[in-house]
Amino acid sequence: MTSDINLWPLIGVAVIIAGFVLRFNPMLVVITTAIVTAFAAGFPVERILSAIGTGFIKTRNLPLIILLPLAVIGLLERHGLRQHAQSWISRIKSATAGRLLLIYLGARQLTSAIGLTSLGGHPQMVRPLLAPMVEGTAEVRYGKLPDAVRHKLRAYCAATDNVGLFFGEDLFVAFGAIVLMTTFLHEAGVDVEPMHIAFWGIPTAICAFVIHAWRLNRLDKTLTRELAQVTHTKEV
Repeated sequence: MTSDINLWPLIGVAVIIAGFVLRFNPMLVVITTAIVTAFAAGFPVERILSAIGTGFIKTRNLPLIILLPLAVIGLLERHGLRQHAQSWISRIKSATAGRLLLIYLGARQLTSAIGLTSLGGHPQMVRPLLAPMVEGTAEVRYGKLPDAVRHKLRAYCAATDNVGLFFGEDLFVAFGAIVLMTTFLHEAGVDVEPMHIAFWGIPTAICAFVIHAWRLNRLDKTLTRELAQVTHTKEV
């Protein structure tokens, strides 16, 4: 049964990995991957061009969908959204950068698991709200932060959003990747229900949460150690 499956289209995975590792233009990498995968699957040239054209027509309104929220977020930031977020979180004395990110990780993963993937995200949540709040908690405890520490906190904020979204949305039965896996397995002769695939994503989601929670706990300890050394150096 499995001898009839054409595995050559998987070469597209190697192409996209190589493109990103070599830091080529992402758009060119994606287009090249699509063309290579299509040729490997035996698609004729006219079918490839038709698929690319159809995809362009379906997504031509996507830039408008992306730009409108960015304009709103920019307007809110202009009127002090970041400053208000920092001021509010600084009043919670027990808050730490790691604890705040841990709460966000749990919320992001749970909401993504029920399909609410748009509640978070880098432009609408991480940059205007989460990162300023995390930086605010660190400044309350350690004072003015060096640029290196500030950039590290922002990176952890982005990583926490990515982990929560990636491993949370795999539990949503109507998620596109689950539908794709179900279709692929069905064509290979393996009948499996989408709910079954989503169910077996739970152990992976739990492991991802535990591992990243451990990293966030280490973050608080690392900040204490690094900023204590900085303070000691300044005093000397």
